[in-house]
Amino acid sequence: MADIKYKPVSHDHEAFLKRASKRKEFRKAYEDLEEEYRLAREMLAARLKFGLTQEAVAELMGTTKSAVSRLEAAGKHAPSLTTLKKYARAVGCRLEIKLVPNTRLTKRSTRAAKKQAAG
Repeated sequence: MADIKYKPVSHDHEAFLKRASKRKEFRKAYEDLEEEYRLAREMLAARLKFGLTQEAVAELMGTTKSAVSRLEAAGKHAPSLTTLKKYARAVGCRLEIKLVPNTRLTKRSTRAAKKQAAG
């Protein structure tokens, strides 16, 4: 069985984002992947809380470390619901998905979206 003790590498993510966000191209790309980054942060936090390595999660999921690494890399992979459920179970969680109204949409764009969805 894989060693399940996780020993994180020191990294100040907030400082990194502050420096990188000064570059317009980075800021736009980061904003475009906001949801993916949020999911990746949640996945990493759950794995860390459970004290697992990527190798241990992979073993629990019946996959490889590289597959788990791809799952945790925002914007590089679009996992299926089945895969996300397996990951959640492996890190002691359950998957919860919800649709949240976008408050930035105007009434006009909401009507247009409804019309488009109706066909």
